[in-house]
Amino acid sequence: MGNISEVFFNADVASRYWPQILDGLWVTVQVALLTVVLGIAGGLLLAVLKCTRNVLVDIVFAVFVDIFRTIPILVILFLVYFALPYGGIRLSPLVTTVATLSLVLTAYSAETFWSAIEAIPRGQTDAARALNIGGLATIAFIVLPQAIRMSIPLLTNRAIAITKGTALGAAVALPELLGSAQSAMSIAANPTPLMMAAVLYVAFFIPLVLLSRWLERRSMRQRRA
Repeated sequence: MGNISEVFFNADVASRYWPQILDGLWVTVQVALLTVVLGIAGGLLLAVLKCTRNVLVDIVFAVFVDIFRTIPILVILFLVYFALPYGGIRLSPLVTTVATLSLVLTAYSAETFWSAIEAIPRGQTDAARALNIGGLATIAFIVLPQAIRMSIPLLTNRAIAITKGTALGAAVALPELLGSAQSAMSIAANPTPLMMAAVLYVAFFIPLVLLSRWLERRSMRQRRA
């Protein structure tokens, strides 16, 4: 048995598998970015649709949010990847992972946006109506800017939590960071690739966590002002 540096931080193993690990990191970054963009945009769209106060929209909103907030992400991932082909729909591991994480983030962000919209004083919409401002213009120029600003800190935290689920893509053969590290570790019979992946995860997510905390503090200062 070698010392800890030879086992967990083997320079020879690291140099051999560094390109593979970097490729996995790039896949992770792509999945994370697509998830955040699609998930937040989808949540905002659902929240705006709910502003119509349509009964059917309210039912669809409630069902969608409840389903994707309660079912574990891994279960949804397996259903999308393994069940849809029976209906003639075959998705690649990348599309499957992005779709799954985006749907989950959409559910959380829709609820967050709607809560922020509900928190805006009714007097503002009443004043807009008194000034003969249309409903769509009121939502677009009065309600949404405030709701988005109020939602940013919570959405940042939720987006970080869900994008960590990129690692679940390894379950459907997505060559993301964790999957690449596990493959390299199996071939090398050494855990160094896994340690490399851990370091890269920290390097990728720590700035996002710091950004989230900064946004939270800024939001609190604005509310107190």
